[in-house]
Amino acid sequence: MARLTWDDYFLEITDRVGGRGTCDRGKAGAIIVVDKRIVATGYVGAPSNLPHCDEAGHLMRDVIDENGKKSSHCIRTLHAEENAILQAAKHGVKLEGGALYCKMTPCFNCAKKIVQVGIKRVVAQRRYHADALSIDLFKEADVQLEIVENVFEEYEKGC
Repeated sequence: MARLTWDDYFLEITDRVGGRGTCDRGKAGAIIVVDKRIVATGYVGAPSNLPHCDEAGHLMRDVIDENGKKSSHCIRTLHAEENAILQAAKHGVKLEGGALYCKMTPCFNCAKKIVQVGIKRVVAQRRYHADALSIDLFKEADVQLEIVENVFEEYEKGC
């Protein structure tokens, strides 16, 4: 058996971290790595000490995209990327120059946070169905984006 590459190693860990997620509509994990060391992890879940989807149900809201298409999203939870960034902030961990590993291309809101904290590389297992703005933002901000499988992540509609 061949030794895993660093990217494969970190993506496998990301998948395990996602298993802690508390919203069945978006089981995703994220880890942030600096100098090949994991410095923060995050998964989809409600803010600390607040009810999770698996306890209280989903908190659904309709969203209309730029083409007028309406979809329904659960907004009770923080995204895995947000939780990893917030965990680092809470514990005073510097992220500048680091890499973020995640299940799919980060959404635009998470992408802005990734740029803001100085992360320079994002490795996503797959694509997110609404990732065009994130991809453009990463290019403009000189954040290297690598997508391992150029396919869109399939999950329950409206996540």
